[in-house]
Amino acid sequence: MAINLKHEKLTVLHVATLNQPIRQNLGYGPIETVIYNIDKGLHSLGHRSIVACSGDSSVAGEHYVTVDQSIGDYCSDNTPERRHTMNMHLSSALYRARMGDIDVIHMHDAKAVEFMHDRVFSMHIPIIMTLHVGTKDSALRGAYQRWCNPLLSSPLVYCAAISEYQKRQHKDLVNAEDVVYHGIDVEEYPVKEEPVKGGYLFIIGRITHDKGQDMAIEIAKKTGSKLIIAGCVQNKPSDREFFAGLKNSIDLSVEVGKYPVDNDYYDRAIKPLLDCDKQVIYIGELSGEHKKQWYRHARATLFPIQWGEPFGLVLVESMACGTPVIAFNKGAVPEIVVDGKTGFVVDSMNAMIRAVGHIDSIGPRECRRHVRKHFSITSMAYKYSELYHHIIDSHKIPESYSSLADDYLLNPLIPSAIAIQ
Repeated sequence: MAINLKHEKLTVLHVATLNQPIRQNLGYGPIETVIYNIDKGLHSLGHRSIVACSGDSSVAGEHYVTVDQSIGDYCSDNTPERRHTMNMHLSSALYRARMGDIDVIHMHDAKAVEFMHDRVFSMHIPIIMTLHVGTKDSALRGAYQRWCNPLLSSPLVYCAAISEYQKRQHKDLVNAEDVVYHGIDVEEYPVKEEPVKGGYLFIIGRITHDKGQDMAIEIAKKTGSKLIIAGCVQNKPSDREFFAGLKNSIDLSVEVGKYPVDNDYYDRAIKPLLDCDKQVIYIGELSGEHKKQWYRHARATLFPIQWGEPFGLVLVESMACGTPVIAFNKGAVPEIVVDGKTGFVVDSMNAMIRAVGHIDSIGPRECRRHVRKHFSITSMAYKYSELYHHIIDSHKIPESYSSLADDYLLNPLIPSAIAIQ
């Protein structure tokens, strides 16, 4: 996608998710982190970026508060309280959308789009939904068929893919030709100067079978490497069962998030664990500031995923710190990691074990340059800006539709009238 700096500035309304607040340096909050970065990038380009989100958020653009607090958990029970919170959030976001100054609505959740679609239909404001799900989410396809109203010569909802792999998986959903990769603020990631020879292997992510922590342990055992495991254990029976199965292979569990990230963090939190005689160490969930330090001092980050992950922020974050990645050739991995230059993309356990022995040949600066060139927050913002303009320009409004009356909506919807399951 070519970058056009001459486009006029837009007003974009982001309807955030509520699992976590929208702010930097979250622990586990992949979608919220993406929303934060998109808003920050668009704001830096001069667009008017409005984020409809919880009051405990902190954004770069305009903060439109919908509810006081985020839900605070990616896996919470579908209680009446949770539904009420979601109802309030989407009702308030819809009210903001109807004020008449929004050029495009950017969303990240199919159920939220389903709610917004019918209510903004007559306003002709196009909706972009960034896809974050795999093809196993069959509900998305059913919802999308309802969004494509035959009365419009172009759809109201446009799905944006986050990788070529995901675009192929959702080829019947993605309207736009372009893929928009996730981007990070590269300058916020500390980078090492030289490879860390003889250092620890690192794996970070939700503790679940799909992420392959069990395979990372096997690799550590067979290569004689120290392994640091970081990540949350969600309140899902399958994840808890998986973590329980790992415990016999974990030599030490310790929380490192209690130490503030300052000039002494390495000496106080990292070095004691590297010097101890325990090989496989679980350090719990890390904040954004903490994980940057663990990326930076690692010899390599392992990514032995067991499914076709549509992106993988871990890959980008690790390389931004100059730490190469050893990953299985699944999902979007080969689009993100350059085999032999920023890490190794392999097809088997044996190949991953062999790659550990060659990882010191990867230069930290090459990893950093790759992320800066392809996965920066600025690059992502430019591409979304181009996508917004393309969709707005191509979005046709039938002449038979009358414009929205000035008094169409004076107050937010009553929460109890909104059915969010």
